[in-house]
Amino acid sequence: MKPLEIEKTVLDMVAARGLGKSICPSEVARRLAPGDWRPLMPEVRAVAAALQAAGRLRITQGGVDVDLKTVRGPIRLSL
Repeated sequence: MKPLEIEKTVLDMVAARGLGKSICPSEVARRLAPGDWRPLMPEVRAVAAALQAAGRLRITQGGVDVDLKTVRGPIRLSL
């Protein structure tokens, strides 16, 4: 999967969800690879980290902004 395709999907999905709302990275993976989506998760998380570094995406856990490089457990993506 190309990173730009993942990036576009992430940004489209968070924009569609709206401000103040979030998505799970697995929603992106499921949209891009409906049958076997789990292998795509590292790529989705890497793209999310790049978007966060560029200031284009928030990554939160329990409503608190987190650094994807150090956080463990479930995260959410939002604008």
